[in-house]
Amino acid sequence: MATLEVDERTLPPGSHLPSVIQTLLFLVARRQMHIHMQRRFGDVFTTRIAGRRLVVTLGRPEHIREVFAGSPTIFHAGEGNAMLAPVMGKHSVLVTDEDVHLRSRKLLMPAFNGAALRGYGDLMAELATADAEKWPTGRPFSVHPRMNAVTLEIILRVVFGLTDGDRLSVLRPRLRKVSDIGPLTVLGWSYANLTRYGPWRRNRENLESVNELLYAEIADRREAGDLADRGDVLSRLLTAGGGDLSDEEVRDQMITLLLAGHETTATALAWSFHELARRPDVQRRAQEAADAGDEDYLQAVAKEAMRRRPVIQNVARMLTEPTDVAGYRLPTGTVVAPSINLVHKDPALHAEPKDFRPERFLGKQPEAGTWIPFGGGVRRCLGAGFSLQEAAAVLRAVLSRCDIRPERAKPEFPKPRNITLVPSRGGRIIATPRRR
Repeated sequence: MATLEVDERTLPPGSHLPSVIQTLLFLVARRQMHIHMQRRFGDVFTTRIAGRRLVVTLGRPEHIREVFAGSPTIFHAGEGNAMLAPVMGKHSVLVTDEDVHLRSRKLLMPAFNGAALRGYGDLMAELATADAEKWPTGRPFSVHPRMNAVTLEIILRVVFGLTDGDRLSVLRPRLRKVSDIGPLTVLGWSYANLTRYGPWRRNRENLESVNELLYAEIADRREAGDLADRGDVLSRLLTAGGGDLSDEEVRDQMITLLLAGHETTATALAWSFHELARRPDVQRRAQEAADAGDEDYLQAVAKEAMRRRPVIQNVARMLTEPTDVAGYRLPTGTVVAPSINLVHKDPALHAEPKDFRPERFLGKQPEAGTWIPFGGGVRRCLGAGFSLQEAAAVLRAVLSRCDIRPERAKPEFPKPRNITLVPSRGGRIIATPRRR
C-alpha cells in the first residue's frame, strides 16, 4: 500500500511510538493498548500499524453509527480485513467489496436464512448433546478446546453435509492448526517473506495441505449426480449461478465459513462457561432455561458473554476517499475501527459493565452502535443468527446435565490467539453431574 499523504492536524491524537512497536503492542496486548489509549487520548484516537497504515479507533456509538451507515463504496470492509486474505483467499466474502462482495453474499445467504437455521436445529442439538455426554466429571479441564471441536464439527456438517471419510479426518486437525496460532505468527499473513522461516513456514505448509484437501473435495463433489438435491453449502455453491464458480472461488468461501464459522462461536462459548462457573445464581437461571427450552435466555447468556468478553477487538473499514468521521477529515486509505471492547465496557451504555447480566438482552434490542460483536450495517456478519442458535444448543446440552465451577476463583484474562481474544488458560472448569 502506498504511503499516505497526511496532514497530522486533521487526525485524532495518538501515540508517536514507531509503527513497528504499535503493531507489536496491538498483536500481543491489543485490549490493554486500547484501554490505555482511550484513557490518554479519549474515545477517538490514531494508531500506526505495519505498512504505515493509519487506524482511527472509535469508542462512541454515534461515531460507530456513522461508519455502519456510511456508503459501502466509501467504507470498504473487505480492504479493512485485507490481512485475512492470505488465509481466506481473495474471493472470500470477508475480504471483497462492492459488487464482488454482494455476489458472494447473495450466494451464501440462503444457507443462513431463517428456513435454513430452523433446519439446522436438530443437527446442532444432536452434536452438542454427543459432546456434552463426554465431558469429564470431577476434574479440571479446559473448555475452550472442547468448544472448538464441537463448533467445528457443526460447521463441517453444514458446509460439507458429511460426517465420515478419510479426507475429513485429516482436515479436522489441520483446520484447527490454521487458527491455533499466536499473535506473532499472524505477522506471516502480512509479511510473505516470513513464511520461509520457522513457525510461519509450518503455518504456510499446513494451509497448503488444507487447500489440497478442499480442492480434492470440490473435485469429487462436482462429479456427484445429486447436487441439486443436497442442502449443504458446498453443493449449493457448486450449483449456484448455473455452476459457474471456479474452484478457487468455492474454496475461498468454504474456508471462510469453516474458520470464521466456528472459531468465534467457540470462544464466545468458552467465555460463557467461564462466567457461569463463577456466578452460581446466573448458572441456576441458565439451567432453568435449559430445562424449559428457553432459547431466548440461553442466547442472552451468549450475547452477554460477547459483551463482557469480546472475542474480536474491533471492526475495520478502509476509506476509499477523504471522509469526515467523528469530526475529523480522514484521508483515503485510513482504516476506521469501531472498538467492540471500548463500547461494550462503557458504563454510560451498559450499567455496571463488569457484571454478567444476561437479562440486558431480554425483551429489547440494544441501541445501535452499543453492542457490535457481529459488526453492523450492510456488512453485518451473515452467520450471526447461526452463531447464536448454535451457542444456545451447546449451552442447553451442557447445563441440562452439569453443574460447573471454576478451577480457580480468579478470572482468566483475555489472551490473543490469531485475531481473537481467548481465556488465558483455556477456560478451566470442573463439571459434575447436575444436582436436581
